[in-house]
Order: sequence, then C-alpha cells, then structure tokens
Amino acid sequence: MIKNIIFDFGDIFINLDKQVVFKALENKNVLEFLPKYHSINEDFEVGKISSMEFVSLLQPDFPALSREEIINVWNSMILDFPEHRLTFLESLAKEKKYRLFLLSNTNALHIPHVGQIMGAENYGRFKNSFEQFYLSHEIKLRKPNDEIFQFVLEQNNLSPEDTLFIDDTKENTDAARKLGIKTWNLMVGKEDVIQLKERL
Repeated sequence: MIKNIIFDFGDIFINLDKQVVFKALENKNVLEFLPKYHSINEDFEVGKISSMEFVSLLQPDFPALSREEIINVWNSMILDFPEHRLTFLESLAKEKKYRLFLLSNTNALHIPHVGQIMGAENYGRFKNSFEQFYLSHEIKLRKPNDEIFQFVLEQNNLSPEDTLFIDDTKENTDAARKLGIKTWNLMVGKEDVIQLKERL
C-alpha cells in the first residue's frame, strides 16, 4: 500500500520547454551545444560550482552574450505553473493520507526564477505542501544516481515498497524501480499529475 509519494518538480508541476535553450542559442547565432555543457550542468546541479562559476564556464563559448543574457537563456526553459496542479497538491497534503516529498534535479539559478514566475505566496504554498523539499544543488546529489533515492528513504525512514516516485524522465524512474520503489513515469502532454488518484 502506498504511504509515501516522492514527486519530481519540472514537467510534473511546473511546465518546462527543454528545447527552448537550444532554440534561444540558435537565435543568438550560437549553433552548437557542446557535450561538455552536460557535465558542467551536472556539476551545477549538485552544487559543485556556483552560479557565477557556471556562467563563467559558458561565457567563453558565447562571446556575443552578456552574463545576463546567458542567465536569461538558461532560465527560459521554465514556463508556467498551472493553478490546478497547485490546488490538487494542497488538497492531497490536507488529506494527510500520504507523506509527500519533492525531489528535483535543479540549480541555484532556476529556483529563484521559479519563485519569480510563481510569486512568493504561491511558491510558499507549493513548498509547504511537502514534508521535505529536496533540491539536488542543496543536497549535493542528483537523479538517477542510487545515492539520492537511498538518501531520501533513509532520512525519512521510508520503505521502498510503500513509496511511489513520480518523474517524467524514464532513466530516473528506472533507477528508482531497481531499488524497489514503485514508479510512475509520467508522459508529458498525455498525462497530468492530477490523475494520481486514478493510479493509487
């Protein structure tokens, strides 16, 4: 029986356009997203480098862009947070039937931008709906590594078989499933987190 639910953030609650960064760079006549940026992003997501260091590592390859433009391009993937998802989450939290957790791969530039998009009050409503709010750059761990799932389970004394993990990235749900956690690999555009109760 499911007693605990661990949610991803991006494309589960807040909408993303993961391709918009590439499109925005093309619009700035930057035509190549080099493989090294994936490792730079991973370091950023686990807090190994600061926001300033992250931008500094990108800037030599984008001489036509200012620091502010690089940050704006990077944040442009974050879209809107539909009110119906926030209302659903709050109602789920008020039921107190499940222990709710957030587990997100994110970084120190995206989170302040999310706060601006949502507004302080709505961001507070969102954050307060969870028992624990885990952001990769704060806990120095990222999905799909086993360690991040084990960390959440151990920190909160959760049994894998009583826990459901919801994420839009199959690599992440596959990793959680190998540890005995129940999973929902949500199909963006075809499914919505508000359909959760149909799956419980």
